[in-house]
Amino acid sequence: MKTPCLLALLLLLGGGMLFAGERLPELESEVVTHHSVTIGGQNIPYAAKTGTQPVWDDNGMPIATLHYTYYRRTDISSAEGRPLMISFNGGPGSASVWMHLAYTGPRILRIDDEGYPIQPYGVKDNPHSILDVSDIVYVNPVNTGYSRITDPDADRERFFGVNQDIRYLADWINTFVHRNDRWLSPKYLIGESYGTTRVAGLALELQNRQWMYLNGVILVSPTGLGIDRSGPVNMANRLPYYTAAAWYHEKLPADLQSLDLTEVLERSENYAINELLPVMAKGAWATDVERREAIRQFSRFSGLSETVIARHHLDVPTSFFWKELLREEGFTIGRLDSRYKGLDRNDAGIRPDFNSELTSWLHSFTPAINHYFKNELNYPTDLKYYMFGPVHPWDRSGDNTGDNLRQAMAQNPFLHAMIQSGYYDGATTYFDAKYTMWHLDPSGRLKDRLSFKGYRSGHMMYLRAEDLETSNDDIRDFIRNSIPPAGRPAKY
Repeated sequence: MKTPCLLALLLLLGGGMLFAGERLPELESEVVTHHSVTIGGQNIPYAAKTGTQPVWDDNGMPIATLHYTYYRRTDISSAEGRPLMISFNGGPGSASVWMHLAYTGPRILRIDDEGYPIQPYGVKDNPHSILDVSDIVYVNPVNTGYSRITDPDADRERFFGVNQDIRYLADWINTFVHRNDRWLSPKYLIGESYGTTRVAGLALELQNRQWMYLNGVILVSPTGLGIDRSGPVNMANRLPYYTAAAWYHEKLPADLQSLDLTEVLERSENYAINELLPVMAKGAWATDVERREAIRQFSRFSGLSETVIARHHLDVPTSFFWKELLREEGFTIGRLDSRYKGLDRNDAGIRPDFNSELTSWLHSFTPAINHYFKNELNYPTDLKYYMFGPVHPWDRSGDNTGDNLRQAMAQNPFLHAMIQSGYYDGATTYFDAKYTMWHLDPSGRLKDRLSFKGYRSGHMMYLRAEDLETSNDDIRDFIRNSIPPAGRPAKY
């Protein structure tokens, strides 16, 4: 039973008082609506629960509240054996809107088949949602979406850092699983971009501090996860992405341009890792012949001129590439998805004025998510939905999340991991993602539980209609393949 003082505090905090110039959400809230969606020709009834659940300090006092949306298939008699997918986006500081309204959820954006905004804005049914095989909860960390710090005296450093983020979210997940009676369910984490740092760390944190064991972790457009790839590796690893973007914009030589994307990427990867990297490792001690040949091949596989590459001594920054590839045509290309074009004030310069892909995405996502919560999920609020919230400065020290995931997999024979990457992503490139997978476990004994999937789009590969279907099917297969047969023990 709550004491009168605590109850008064809860009412005050939940009643919409002003804090730092903004109205606060209720500490605890819940709205449930009922819907159905057709997936794979099958009608799937589901309940959508959206609301807030508190974050408590070490003394059991509420200091923040997280907004979430939980989709549960309702024609399933028991949650036992029914998978639960816990979904995060990245940033840090980004809301869960992206995968919620464009990837795995039952409703997705109205956009064209390549992912570009169209009007009228809004949402439509997602015939490829994974809700047929898994329930899903989309979580907004502190200061994203409708989630907020509610205690004016709370220490911001408790939330905004690699390991701080992992620690409080693990506690929150434990509470959510307990309240919703999901302890017997196979559990999965999916994270996109910085969300991959989050879920890689959570795999071990949940296991070691919450005693919650997972079946799978899905890394969508992963970050570095604390795995070192500096120096020549960093420089050489960029080339296959440059090849993908140049192929898309038809800037490769005719013999390469005539190949299918995956075929030309295989050639670029082999060159980058087997020939370019050794030359870059030699630095100034590479011979003139080696250097000239490296410049020539770099030009062939990137669509850039040999002159530009020589001036950069083979170390061509991605920001310069986004500006340079279509400079003569008067366009820049996107950072997170290089299919998108932008217009700069000046053709001169070493980086684009803005991220053309992100402005395009905000164009369609922002009206859709605000409309969706109010009109379809019946969750009206005067709060601003933070697509990107105030979470900086972010403490990036102590990022061992790649090794955290390796350790969790080593301790848990049931745990699998899958990477999903778009070939045209220039921020978290697909070849860096492959490299991360190669170096996640130096022993090689986890290889049979690690997998990589590539797609013909960018950071949010699911915005392209063809990849939306394929990537969701890959998740379905991943779930099915990572649930062991009944009675199989978790042992080596």
